[in-house]
Amino acid sequence: MKRLVIMLLIACSATVTISADPSAAPQKKPESVIATLNAIIHKFGNSSGQTYSVNRNPNTGIIESSIKIVPFRCSTNAMQNDNVLNAVAINFPKDEPLSYQFQHIQPGSKQYFLLNVYTNNEADNTSLHVRTHDDQEMWMMCCKNPENPQLRDAYAISWVLSSDKKIANGTVYMVTSMRPDVYEKNFESSKRMFKIVGRVGDEIKDSLYNIYIAESREALYNLEDHEYVACIPVVNKRFEWQTELTKPCVGRLRAIFPDGSLCSAWIDLDFVPGETYNITVHNGYYDEDKDYERRVGRQSGKSLIEPDAVKVVDDVPAEYQKANPVEDDFQKWRKSLSPAEDMQFQIKAERIQMISQKLDELYKFIKTTLNGSNADYAIDVTFNEILKQNKELEVKWQEFFKHFKDKNLPKMGYAKAYKEIIDIYTGQLREIDNYFKKHGAMSKAARKVNTYVLKQNEKYMDAMEKVFD
Repeated sequence: MKRLVIMLLIACSATVTISADPSAAPQKKPESVIATLNAIIHKFGNSSGQTYSVNRNPNTGIIESSIKIVPFRCSTNAMQNDNVLNAVAINFPKDEPLSYQFQHIQPGSKQYFLLNVYTNNEADNTSLHVRTHDDQEMWMMCCKNPENPQLRDAYAISWVLSSDKKIANGTVYMVTSMRPDVYEKNFESSKRMFKIVGRVGDEIKDSLYNIYIAESREALYNLEDHEYVACIPVVNKRFEWQTELTKPCVGRLRAIFPDGSLCSAWIDLDFVPGETYNITVHNGYYDEDKDYERRVGRQSGKSLIEPDAVKVVDDVPAEYQKANPVEDDFQKWRKSLSPAEDMQFQIKAERIQMISQKLDELYKFIKTTLNGSNADYAIDVTFNEILKQNKELEVKWQEFFKHFKDKNLPKMGYAKAYKEIIDIYTGQLREIDNYFKKHGAMSKAARKVNTYVLKQNEKYMDAMEKVFD
């Protein structure tokens, strides 16, 4: 999957940056920096506004991540009298040799700073906006965690002076999380991982499943019964299996009954790196993963399995055997395209899918940013990008319709396209509604996106109705 990194701009002359191999950093805590930040928290911190969280491995009890964010406010006289500002300026450079990343950004710099917090659980990942304004001063250092070399300890402070230079408002950050390079390595591995998560209906007694893999449908059908790559047990009506793939393949699930015999039927699927297929097997049919099939499977235009070549199960109930004339009409149209035109179809569909995925990432970024401090600017920047991507999406859709109108795109083709468009817009409207509920208000940038998406959604709902008039 892609990771969104916003607001990290090219360093300017007001920034000092030092980087080194994290594995070479001494395994020692920056005690002077820690003492200085704790002193600021103790003397000037706003305890009612602080954020503190710890995630531990449920099996070992070892800390996987912790976040401590404390806002502070004090007079500049008090900070000078307590020698705090001088302590920051002295102790960060003093402990710099213990770090593998070090930054000092002075007021006036156009560089902002985003600190990503990674964990083994992607849902817990977040981003902290440490510097969001030109007039802030920021000190930051990252060190290898002494107890766990897979983790990173980050220490940062940023503050801004009032217009009369008498009051300092700032925030202290003390964060332990997975090292970004370790996370990226794990993420790259996850992008190659294909996973099946299965359930078995109460009405059947499948005890094992053989897994077969091949590079093409033809190769899959040439495999012998014994040429499976894994045999997965069913435990409490559930089974799971995963493997790393370098490219999409075709695969097969074939049940083994309690008496050891192979089922005479099977389920063939597209195996795609970085994806998970959720399936429930019943007696004579199975519940497919509709979202998966739409995005990367049979309905995506990228499937390696021809729909009419899939043998699912014996004795399929009548309701699963009914033909869909409209769907068949669309499939016939696809087959009537020349190889070059079909390739154009796939390319245009993939470009639209890429924009849709980027929109998903932008809304995910807004969710994580809402939990950070000084987030309004970053959220507005993101909503501006969302509006831009939506307008680009409309351009791509119109190019799609214009190109295939002359190719006699059937009603089902238009219906499928309109349904996908409406799904994208209704999904965005849900995200905007969640943002409004959590944030309590909408900025000008958010209102622009909301208005545009509502208008587009209504436009394509009207178009969908006209298809079947």
